[in-house]
Amino acid sequence: MSHHNPGTSHNGVHYFAQGWKLILLPGIRRFVILPLLVNIVLMGGAFLWLFNRLGHWIPELMAMIPGWLQWLSYLIWPLTVLSIILVFSYFFSTIANWIAAPFCGLLAEQLEGRLTGKPLPDNGWSGLAKDLPRIMKREWQKLAYYLPRALVLLILYFVPGFGQTVAPVLWFLFSAWMLSIQYCDFPFDNHKVNFRQMRSALRQNKTVNMQFGALVSLFTMIPLLNLVIMPVAVCGATAMWVDKYRSQLALNR
Repeated sequence: MSHHNPGTSHNGVHYFAQGWKLILLPGIRRFVILPLLVNIVLMGGAFLWLFNRLGHWIPELMAMIPGWLQWLSYLIWPLTVLSIILVFSYFFSTIANWIAAPFCGLLAEQLEGRLTGKPLPDNGWSGLAKDLPRIMKREWQKLAYYLPRALVLLILYFVPGFGQTVAPVLWFLFSAWMLSIQYCDFPFDNHKVNFRQMRSALRQNKTVNMQFGALVSLFTMIPLLNLVIMPVAVCGATAMWVDKYRSQLALNR
């Protein structure tokens, strides 16, 4: 059953919207449950804690602004809140993805088979157990790619004025790119496409991937909606893989 065709020119908004539809497909819903439960427990608890702490953190951070920049506080305050939520969202979504990675990979595998009519070899729980070491290694690769870049942006944030104004914008763009990598990686990794080759492929459609990642990033910050965003993003990214990358990179075309 595939309405996804290689070479289509859909944008990232289309694939994000498709994710919401695809999680409801009969036969796919049962593979959505485990990633969904992980996300609800971890992200739900994390955001409850965050919103309780924001009232203490914001005054402390605003007190670090030099007196000559106080006139910009009306702009810096919302950017500071946005920065905290962005960093927090990505941090906990990363932890959730680590825990749920095997189940997200299985969801991507099952959905690809449904969309193309060509199930992957060794699919199912036995294939999942066999591939677990490779999946965990891949999560380490993503973390190693993320950390040094995130550190540079974190340091930039402590540059008074300029850094506190520019850093939230750069954080958002970087989060969009990283979330596109995070979720597109599941179908790529199912076909054993290496991490460097995957990033190169995504850069060739960078606008589409940034649109997709930006929407995932935005919804990750919205209470309640962020509880279901993980399986939605996996399904949207898998649809993008089928349309844009599978014909060149799949193990079995």
